[in-house]
Formats: sequence, structure tokens, C-alpha cells
Amino acid sequence: MIDLLRMSRSRGFSPGDQVLYRRIATLTGLSEAEDPLSMIDVPCGRGAVANFFAENYPVDVAGVDPDPAAVEVAESRARNAGLSAKVHYQGAPVEDLPYKDEVFDLSVGELGLASSTEPLKAVRELGRVTRPGGHVVLIALHWTGHVDEERRRILVQHLGAAPLVLVEWKQALREANVDDLQLEDWSDQAFPFLIRGRTFTRLAELSTLIDKVSILQRAWGRWGWRGLKGAIKREYEIRSLLGQERTIGVTLITGKRVGALVTQ
Repeated sequence: MIDLLRMSRSRGFSPGDQVLYRRIATLTGLSEAEDPLSMIDVPCGRGAVANFFAENYPVDVAGVDPDPAAVEVAESRARNAGLSAKVHYQGAPVEDLPYKDEVFDLSVGELGLASSTEPLKAVRELGRVTRPGGHVVLIALHWTGHVDEERRRILVQHLGAAPLVLVEWKQALREANVDDLQLEDWSDQAFPFLIRGRTFTRLAELSTLIDKVSILQRAWGRWGWRGLKGAIKREYEIRSLLGQERTIGVTLITGKRVGALVTQ
């Protein structure tokens, strides 16, 4: 699913996304800032979020993503939008950010952080590059309750990411010296497609018809007709599996970096 969404040619968000990121700006004080701040967005994908912040708030943004193709698109979008002076993109693993300690006022870990090889290490990296007193934000993909082994396997394959238990995300933040944690449930408002497993049936709500067709064409080019048919079939199976169980949730976690990072 996350691969499909990253295939999107859309330059913006769904309405729920804009509300989410404006909420982040409010919770972190960015919406009231007068002096320019610094921010990192990880993984940045094709740059929609980083460009959104740079266009609407007094902030210089660094975007990091392990996918060189996504970084290339993000850089092109920034140039076309006249944001090259405020947004900078770099390809790098999210578990090893190419920045020194304590350089950003705000660090945002996106939903795609859960698709990294070592998501907890990636959280620690967010804490490392954030200044004491700065904010660290996670859009955390997590299990909402007990899920048996087979269901976990199916859903992880579906998402292209491995949700964690919410307490694991919180503990990772605390180990990164991020405290004063505040949690908000955004499962319904921002990412209902993750809860209900309707990637293809909800594409019309996430993008224009042209973008929807483009995603399907690119998916067919990547996986072939048999792979695409299998993906669609799995979508219906997963929708049936999840039903009203609400097995997966999305929680917005905000906190402040305190003290010096403890080395291990």
C-alpha cells in the first residue's frame, strides 16, 4: 500500500492530511513562530509534506528518504515551486541520518518510518538530530490490540510496513531523550484507508482520476498483470479480514527533546 501511495503523482494531500500537518504546526509552536526554524521530515517521499511546511510556515526544511527516485521528484517539485532556498532533499537511510547531533528545531517521523528496516533506530536518529527543547513528532502506525501471527503477516505484507505496539514507539522516544509525550488518535481522520484496507477502492478519495489511473498503470508496469490482479484480490481479502476490528491505528505523538543523548 505504501508503495502504491508513493507512486502517486499528486503534489498535495487529501483533506485529512492537511488538517494533520496543520495540527502538528500548532502543537509544536510552528504556527506561531516569527523567527525561522529548522525542520527535518523523514522519510520525505516525493516532497509534498516538506514543501507544504516551507510554503506555509517560517521554516527551513530538510527532507530525507532512502529512495533516490523519490528524492529526485521532491527536488524537482521544490524547484518548480520556487522553494529551493527553503527546502533541501537528500537520499539516505532513515536509520542513519546524514546530519550532526542537535541541529533541528523540529523533527517529524512520517508514517513510512514503520517501513524501515529498523524503525526504533530511526526514532533514535530523530532524537539525536533534534536540539534540546526542540520537538519530535511521530505519525505512528501501530497495532490496536492482540493480533494473531497469521493476521500480522498478512497485514504487514499488505501495508509494506510493520506496525509496532504503541508502547514500543513511546519507549523508543523516551530512549531518545524525548519526553512530555502527548498522544492523539488520528486513525479515522487522517488515514481511514489503513484501517479498512481499501487501497484500490479508496484511491478516488486520495487522488484525481488521472492520478488513480497513473498509479494503476505504474503498478502494472512494476508487478505485471498477474501481480496486479493478486494485489487487488488481497485488498478485498484484507478488507474482509479487518472489518470493524480496527486492528491498526495511527497515533500522532509529540514530545520535546531534553538533555544530552545517552550513548550506548
